[in-house]
Amino acid sequence: MRTALSDEFGLDLSLFAFSYMPDVVVEVCKAGGMGVLGAVRFTPDELSEAIEYVEARIGGRPYGVDIVMPAKTEAVAGMPMDEMHDMLEKMIPQEHRDFVERLLKEHGVPELPADAQQQRDLLSWNDTEARQQVERSLERPDVKLIVNALGPPPKDVVDQSHEAGVKVAALVGKKEHALKQVANGVDIIVAQGTEAGGHSGEIATMVLVPEVVEAVGDAPVLAAGGIGSGRQVAAAFALGAQGVWTGSIWLNTVECAQPDLMYKKFQQATSSDAVRSRAYTGKPARQLRTAWTDAWDNPDNPQPLGMPLQYMLNAEAQDRIRRSGNEALLGTPIGQLVGSMSETKTVREVVDALREEYTRTVESLPRLSTSAPVS
Repeated sequence: MRTALSDEFGLDLSLFAFSYMPDVVVEVCKAGGMGVLGAVRFTPDELSEAIEYVEARIGGRPYGVDIVMPAKTEAVAGMPMDEMHDMLEKMIPQEHRDFVERLLKEHGVPELPADAQQQRDLLSWNDTEARQQVERSLERPDVKLIVNALGPPPKDVVDQSHEAGVKVAALVGKKEHALKQVANGVDIIVAQGTEAGGHSGEIATMVLVPEVVEAVGDAPVLAAGGIGSGRQVAAAFALGAQGVWTGSIWLNTVECAQPDLMYKKFQQATSSDAVRSRAYTGKPARQLRTAWTDAWDNPDNPQPLGMPLQYMLNAEAQDRIRRSGNEALLGTPIGQLVGSMSETKTVREVVDALREEYTRTVESLPRLSTSAPVS
């Protein structure tokens, strides 16, 4: 599972693992891959704390930080956070607020306790905080990769990263997007198929990866979307990728520290239960199908708002759902790989299984080619 790209980063495995959980990032790095810390849920100060936590445990190994800088959002670049929050709050229609309360009441979800800590409802997918996150990340010695998840990162951010000796990667769902990223100076293209969890396009990984590989020439490509086994890693390499970008597989690990009910729902779900919906963030994102997504996808109900208004609208509701353990409404962004999540494992067990199955798969390929030739 080594390639020229993994050698360039000094990795034992060309395995890139996205997670919001620092412990997952740590364990992937210790196992020889590159953990990539999702920053969107953190304030800049919280991100600095998470980075210090990771670096204290990985012994100088390289890792990355994923920062969301969407090309289209209602947030205003450069606006002070308090002013931005107040402006956005006023843009949320009362009709939508009433709909959320009705939905929670129908499913018996209680109010938050009076002493509950207020959850963030404006995440760091705004220009103001995202740029601060970039600066905090580039100050750290072991951050070797900055990743942007929505649209092309601004050219000045790419240049700033390069000046610090840090490579830049970006996720794409179309060949055209990949060409724009390369033109913008992005070093690594993550071709993410529609199977992936979270924000994803409509083209399947098997089709997208070779299209992007051929389009971008010498730029290395990571394959993403539906990759959770050694066989799928081998397939990604066969399509021309120099590594794999993984996300959903880590949600079902011990280190991800999910509620027991969430692990149960993963293990009961089928691949068809991972649906693309605007219910969570306002942009199409693949997530576990629940009564929440069904309600928002019903054309008879209010339609989801744009980013970041939709998340601001439902942030407290999601906190109430999690705290109450409401099975019908509890969900999370996740890919179609959820249909294969039969058992919760440690990160190290997942990495070992990937490596072992990849080796067996590659070793079996010559036998397959001689026993079943293509006519």
